[in-house]
Amino acid sequence: MMDVRRTFAIVVATFFGAGKFRYASGTTGSLAVLPVIWMIHSTFGNSAVVVFAVLLFFLGTWASRIYIEISGDKDPKPVVIDEVVGQAIAISFLPVSAVAYIAAFFLFRFFDVTKVWPANWAERHPNQALAVMLDDVIAGLYAGGVSVLILEFLL
Repeated sequence: MMDVRRTFAIVVATFFGAGKFRYASGTTGSLAVLPVIWMIHSTFGNSAVVVFAVLLFFLGTWASRIYIEISGDKDPKPVVIDEVVGQAIAISFLPVSAVAYIAAFFLFRFFDVTKVWPANWAERHPNQALAVMLDDVIAGLYAGGVSVLILEFLL
């Protein structure tokens, strides 16, 4: 029987099971968090989204470490808390709007998949749980910055 700590870590790491989807678990995690971010963002503003991302970064690093220990895989596919944090970071740059969220979503997925430097470096960090989280933080920063540019200059 699993203890409460391990069960909680699995729930956090998989973002309430969103990471358990067989295909495109990262995309599923990024989509699953959008309504949560929208509620935080529209109620409390951009700063609250940053606080949400920071808190989940630390909680996610802990949960990822537990999940890695359980699975024996250094970057388990069901772990999507990193995508949740990266998506929140990308949106924290933006106003509350459907267009901004769509831009941030697609750009985050692009930067998460392509692993543009220094994300590819961060992915090789010796602390496996931190490596899982850091590349998505960087992808979120890239996606947020590019989203701002697109919204400012193209729309």
